[in-house]
Amino acid sequence: MSEKFQGSFTQQEPIPDAGIEAALQILKSGRLHRYNIAEGEHGETALLEQEFAASVDAKYCLAVASGGYAMATALRAVGVKAGDKVLSNAFTLAPVPGSIAAVGGVPVFVGVTRDLTIDLDDLAAKADLADVLMLSHMRGHMCDMDRLMAICDAAGITVIEDCAHTMGAKWGDTFSGRHGVMGCYSCQTYKHVNSGEGGLLVSDDDELMARAIMLSGSYMLFERHLAGPPKEAFANIKYETPNISGRMDHLRAAILRPQLADLDTQVTRWNERYVAVEDGLQDTPGLTVVKRHEKESYVGSSIQFLLEGWSDAAVNDAIARCGARGVELKWFGGAEPVAFTSRYDSWRYAPSEPMLATDDILRGIVDMRLPLTFSIEDCQQIARIIRAEVSAVYQGQDS
Repeated sequence: MSEKFQGSFTQQEPIPDAGIEAALQILKSGRLHRYNIAEGEHGETALLEQEFAASVDAKYCLAVASGGYAMATALRAVGVKAGDKVLSNAFTLAPVPGSIAAVGGVPVFVGVTRDLTIDLDDLAAKADLADVLMLSHMRGHMCDMDRLMAICDAAGITVIEDCAHTMGAKWGDTFSGRHGVMGCYSCQTYKHVNSGEGGLLVSDDDELMARAIMLSGSYMLFERHLAGPPKEAFANIKYETPNISGRMDHLRAAILRPQLADLDTQVTRWNERYVAVEDGLQDTPGLTVVKRHEKESYVGSSIQFLLEGWSDAAVNDAIARCGARGVELKWFGGAEPVAFTSRYDSWRYAPSEPMLATDDILRGIVDMRLPLTFSIEDCQQIARIIRAEVSAVYQGQDS
């Protein structure tokens, strides 16, 4: 009888006890709003910002309501206005083009490579079309950041990084989010720290961070930000910047601080699980394991592989067969958006031209979460199931 995986792909680990206790103290105090602090206190949110900035070697950090809000705030801070074109990945999730559309911008999509990173040749060809790049490190895959920054610097392109899947990752010695002028991170349940929803925004630029703080709704209380620029940076900005409220509260910050302190350990655990699945999928007939660059240190909270050249029917068959054995896979090649998966041509608020090479790659991308509730043995079993079912379908296509 075929083995069947019994675990849940949506079950996360519990919030650490220290986070639960800190959250209870906040609830008992009644002081949830980030600026509602007792005399002599800094507050959980300001402390989280300070700790996160230090953890990624940034001068400044702002905690906000979501990763999507962080991206839209970064775009507003760098001056994107209605009608402005913004370069971004064709392979990403909907909140990325959504953040561009939210500020009135027009996404200009850049292709994807077989390594699932932004196509730098396509980026160079489109560099004269926009002044800003919203770079998505989609599913934790980082491109050659040295070459990307050389292209953007030469073209005068301002880079903002979407690091929803790369909190704790590096390119060489530089943390994800620290190449561009602003880095945006998510604290949503399925990301690397979990507060249900939440986001973090980092920068070394005084003016950009002052704008971001004002946009988040600081009510002229910007001096309470431990990881914010000096008050002089707000001299004119405080009069010119609208309040688009999106602050993080003390409750979520209290939950996040112990998780952030333990992030390095969690990254190691994710990568152990990633490698267990990756090793089990090597040399599977019809399946391509995605390569990673030697300069990239990643966080393997999900894994992707390619079914290149497969028909839609065959991909759907393989996914259904894995699903019947308890393994939940997502496909980015479907004509209709499903759950978290969608394609650049699904976002009809963002007009696009067909990208044939990118379409070929998207048709083969299969995606799977790797929650830390899985054991190494679970991951080995999952790989065996995928290997068996993909091989059966692939060999059936040839028969």
